[in-house]
Amino acid sequence: MHIDSHPAILYFGTPVVLISTVNEDGSYNLAPMSSAFWLGWRCMIGLGSTSQTAQNLLRTRECVLNLPSVAETAAVDRLALTTGTNPVPEKKQQRGYRYVKEKFALAGFTPTTSATVAAPGAAECPVQLEATVVAQHRLAQDDPAQYGRIITFELKIQQVHLDTSILMDDQPDRVDPDKWRPLIMSFQHFYGLGEKVHPSTLAQIPEQLYRPA
Repeated sequence: MHIDSHPAILYFGTPVVLISTVNEDGSYNLAPMSSAFWLGWRCMIGLGSTSQTAQNLLRTRECVLNLPSVAETAAVDRLALTTGTNPVPEKKQQRGYRYVKEKFALAGFTPTTSATVAAPGAAECPVQLEATVVAQHRLAQDDPAQYGRIITFELKIQQVHLDTSILMDDQPDRVDPDKWRPLIMSFQHFYGLGEKVHPSTLAQIPEQLYRPA
């Protein structure tokens, strides 16, 4: 039986992403989020417009999307309720956030030099995606009270770095879904993937056919 319901959030389960960007003073910001999806080598993310990450993206137009596995859960959780924005925005103050400048150090992640962007990768994350901003859009144009509070960014992936532990044997361009265990956030709680539940007809299509022109 279904009933009408009005949840405060609709985070039904998406991968956690750590976005690294460069602050105005040249230091690094690292922010966890889970509002992201990929199509080919493009990624769409959504961020609060007052966040340090959003402001850095608007200014520098680049970042690294670091995807942690379940093994990095504790480190990701150390970044919870922290912000690189000083002073802390009022909404975040109400939720208990505090300002932290050295987020890599707080979480225990190691910044690495990227090949195509100034933002660093997080060495401990099995997936690092260097990206540039190609477009942005402010949500809720139909609601003056909400308009502009959330920005979506279209990112173009420039370079992909994958840990060899998650690759298929002898295939450096293919991730093995039986080895890659992404960290998932569902309604603000951390989860991992379970075992494969059913053969996939879609998986019969060679991945190469999805490669962008």
